[in-house]
Amino acid sequence: MDFRSDTVTQPSPAMRQAMANAAVGDDVYGDDPTVNELEQWAAERHGFEAALFCSSGTQANLLGLMAHCERGDEYLCGQQAHNYKFEGGGAAVLGSIQPQPIENLPDGTLPFDKLAAAIKPDDSHFARTRLLSLENTINGKVLPLSYLAEARTFVDQHGLSLHLDGARVYNAMAALDVDITEIVKYFDSFTICLSKGLGAPVGSLLLGNQAFIKKARRWRKVLGGGMRQAGILAAAGKIALQENTARLKVDHDNARYLAEQLTTVPGFSAKPELVQTNILFAKVDNGINQAQLLSTLKEKGILLSQGNPMRFVTHLDVNREDIDALISELKSLL
Repeated sequence: MDFRSDTVTQPSPAMRQAMANAAVGDDVYGDDPTVNELEQWAAERHGFEAALFCSSGTQANLLGLMAHCERGDEYLCGQQAHNYKFEGGGAAVLGSIQPQPIENLPDGTLPFDKLAAAIKPDDSHFARTRLLSLENTINGKVLPLSYLAEARTFVDQHGLSLHLDGARVYNAMAALDVDITEIVKYFDSFTICLSKGLGAPVGSLLLGNQAFIKKARRWRKVLGGGMRQAGILAAAGKIALQENTARLKVDHDNARYLAEQLTTVPGFSAKPELVQTNILFAKVDNGINQAQLLSTLKEKGILLSQGNPMRFVTHLDVNREDIDALISELKSLL
């Protein structure tokens, strides 16, 4: 039982079978039929011109930033944004792109007045502000559709492009109960992670217009991301998108259930009413030795992340029985 992240999901038997039987070619030459099919299907499904299969969400985000921005350009993002805080500084290190982080509000949004104040003048002293990057979901929180519409208006007014780190964008779709196109239609580009809650073993997609994806494809090659018989991986990715998006509401229900149960554990404090998707946080009393607790649970086959608040993530390989087993073990140890 692994509550650390939805990255730990295992490919289903159907995925493994599809991977074994996938028609493949050399994707660098554009000859892999399964990759081509996934990219074409994803572009059409989401209302975009083109898509690019990438090895990871980090790679997809970096390619998106590098396709939007040149050396010496700048992108606006949140202090808690994954592509600023958790991706090794790749935009700056590899793209020579300056991040300009803005403090996220409690709901995950970025205030437009502060974004506007951060846009640099057209002056050789400054990096050129080119892009606003948002994340949805962010720490399990869903950005409202009304905010996305405001963001579109904002970037249009300021001559910026708009990118979405949509690693868990289908979780946002499930929480809002809308079609995915109602979220992504506001963006010039976005990513989808196939290997988190959707269950594929490897891969993310980057979507945009034809010129944007052509540029991103070149940068993918430069960064060592050109893959050969990648259809073996793409076959699982297509199943993830076609079969596992509809069941994400189960993960959200399980997360709320887990939060409710954690309130009954001595030393743990959670707020079920704040849980929007599959990620929740619980405060842990300082008197609890987390390292020892997690070590003991690990011996029992239960994996948790250390931190205060402690993060829990539900996914397709976690069910109610697993949650009940976790709560029972916590109560027996505390």
